[in-house]
Amino acid sequence: MEFPTPLIEGRLVKRYKRFLSDILLPNGEVVVAHCPNTGSMKRYQQENARVWLSKSDNPKRKLAYTWELVEVDEEHLACINTGMPNKLVGEAIEQGVVAELIGYDAMKAEVKYGEKSRIDLLLTKEDGALCYVEVKNVTLLEEDGKGYFPDAVTERGRKHLREMMAMVEQGHRAVLFFCVSHTGINQVSPAQHIDPAYAETFYQALQKGVEVLAYQVDISPQAMSVVRSIEVV
Repeated sequence: MEFPTPLIEGRLVKRYKRFLSDILLPNGEVVVAHCPNTGSMKRYQQENARVWLSKSDNPKRKLAYTWELVEVDEEHLACINTGMPNKLVGEAIEQGVVAELIGYDAMKAEVKYGEKSRIDLLLTKEDGALCYVEVKNVTLLEEDGKGYFPDAVTERGRKHLREMMAMVEQGHRAVLFFCVSHTGINQVSPAQHIDPAYAETFYQALQKGVEVLAYQVDISPQAMSVVRSIEVV
């Protein structure tokens, strides 16, 4: 997936009020950019880090700029826009990149199911077989290429796991898809040290038949794409 317009490089000044960030542009101007990430963003608020912004021409938008990418430790790139993974995974499935999800005839996004929730992607076959795909964005790298989810306590994440277990019990397929939007991560694990309750529910889901996939995203200021399967530990 290519960015529709060229991203603008800048330097992070600070993130605040969760959804706002001050970015220093090369011309010396400091702009306020929308931060499309509700997580803790551990390690992604490094002072003076290189970042990339998109700019909207929509006059109705309160903030024209959106923070999309960040350089981490002057080495890796990470996508902080949590609206991207669903699009990336959907595109990858359509293009046959995800070997485990080949063979479905149709795909819909944001379909109502479960406990007043919406599944990220619902895949269907002509014979009526269903596959529920819940996409999670993984950007927390801690050491030696090891990535973790979640990066903060998430009751919502546990709810999603319970809903997928219920779909398996009804005879459907359910897949938890870790979209790894950090170029330095080469394996993914549940973050027992951050949210032990989530990790416990994660292992319960595995026992109930929920499948877990993790795929690496190739990231550049020009484009992003899901490219390869990586290990879930």
